[in-house]
Amino acid sequence: MAYTGLIKCAILVLALVARANAIHIYLDWDVTLDSTIKPVSMDQPVITINGKFPGPLINATTNDFVHVNVFNNMDEPLLFTWNGIQQRLNSWQDGVSGTNCPILPGTNWTYVFQTKDQIGSFFYFPSINFHKAAGGFGAIRVINRNVIAVPFPAPEAEFDLLIGDWSYDSYKTIRSQMDTSETAYYTFPDIMLMNGKGPLDNQMSKDHESFDVTQGKTYRLRISNVGNAVSFNFRIQNHQMVLVETEGSYTNQITLESLDVHVGQSYSVLVTANQDEADYYMVASPKLLNNSDFSSLVGIGVLHYSNSVSTVGGPLPEGPDPFDVNFSMNQARSIRWNLTAGAARPNPQGSFNVSNVTLSQTFVLESTVAQIHNLPRYVVNNVSYDTVTTPLKLADHFVNGSGVYQLDSFPVKSVNPDAGYGVSVVTGIHKGWIEIVFKNNLAAMDSWHLDGYGFFVVGFGIGDWTTESRSTYNLYDPVVRSTVQVYPGAWTAVYAFLDNPGMWNLRSQLLKHWYLGQELYVRVFDADPNPAKERPPPDNLLLCGIFSDSPPAPAPGPWTGEW
Repeated sequence: MAYTGLIKCAILVLALVARANAIHIYLDWDVTLDSTIKPVSMDQPVITINGKFPGPLINATTNDFVHVNVFNNMDEPLLFTWNGIQQRLNSWQDGVSGTNCPILPGTNWTYVFQTKDQIGSFFYFPSINFHKAAGGFGAIRVINRNVIAVPFPAPEAEFDLLIGDWSYDSYKTIRSQMDTSETAYYTFPDIMLMNGKGPLDNQMSKDHESFDVTQGKTYRLRISNVGNAVSFNFRIQNHQMVLVETEGSYTNQITLESLDVHVGQSYSVLVTANQDEADYYMVASPKLLNNSDFSSLVGIGVLHYSNSVSTVGGPLPEGPDPFDVNFSMNQARSIRWNLTAGAARPNPQGSFNVSNVTLSQTFVLESTVAQIHNLPRYVVNNVSYDTVTTPLKLADHFVNGSGVYQLDSFPVKSVNPDAGYGVSVVTGIHKGWIEIVFKNNLAAMDSWHLDGYGFFVVGFGIGDWTTESRSTYNLYDPVVRSTVQVYPGAWTAVYAFLDNPGMWNLRSQLLKHWYLGQELYVRVFDADPNPAKERPPPDNLLLCGIFSDSPPAPAPGPWTGEW
């Protein structure tokens, strides 16, 4: 007992030291619709933050506290979510419809979240009302504490490269047409942007992205797919890339000619300026689309050597066949966890692994489309998520979900015979291991994300998944990330350890899919009211839905300590 007590004391001391070393970052954001930005030569509203598109960088260190005071100067309710930030013990700050009441026009609200035990490359974006199609996104960097060694030499500089598909129409116009099958299922975006700029030499572009480098120096590019529909292959003319990190995990360092980046994903690569002094193309070409037919969806920027006197020229560097799924899947399998590197903590990443875990749950989630009440919808196991006006987290906290959702009515391992709507909330067993199998019955590439966690990507496969498919899993060094692609007519399997209590969104990252119902929530509940296990609601908690007037008091618990 004495030994156990000493361990607990040591853990407490370490936690207090980590908290003491963290800093508080205070940000004020003026969020508005701006029709003068015009990333392409079209009159359309763009969501800007402090007049910027993309929005400002959030630059934090492991364990920092980030305060973002959002002033909503738009004409619609607004929320931001922090893609890949795990919000440890604090889903109150997650910024999706199931956790937060929206920030109403003409008001402000402050998010306060901690980059607890994380490093890596992430991004934020507006999460409701189809706003992501109008911008409002920006980069998040979480850098290592000084006491943690980074597994590669410090680069000369770092560049954030936010690449994503973009439409010429206003997001309000597209949103208003989402009840038509043509828009919901078949329309494509119009152009590819790099950091809010169109492709080089495209007649619709006002400007193109360019990075200045010095010959002989090495640079870190933090690449994120902030788009809404299209996966892309990224490459730089005559330059190789060394993959080093993805979404908070250091990877085995592999040298690549090109890299597939799917919607919602983030990577870090090292690029050495080891060529002649000149300008070179940076290219992001769409996957599963004919690049000749969709030439505007080929993003083009420039890597500019500081002493270059020549302009970029010649043909674009060739990438893999955009329809070669085997190439893409084999590359995905080659992206593996660096078992010896430390990340947010001194101990190696590989000290926490999945080689001998016992699974507590398995979800098999099959995504497709359906007509429900003659409306086009995306469904998971034949259920299309029905967004309610009361955030699930509020309902869970105050009334155990009563009148808002019915826990575990969603089929986690079977497909309902008929498509329908549902407020899909399922139990995730606290401190249990869950296996989630994503099956994609669509012709398009899909991409799934889990808030609150990083999951181990253990397997990919073509065709149907069965229990025998587990024999193909990589349980030795699967990479840990929060967004994973699911190929058409294929499956992807992940493991997650559910040690983070809260109400967590599990969604498609493709905006139309998400907006039209391809999501659910995982409720991970710890009955211990100690706020060291899960934080209480913030003092500035917004109320809405059935709690618009006044909330009932939650059942009192035995905790009498201080957070």
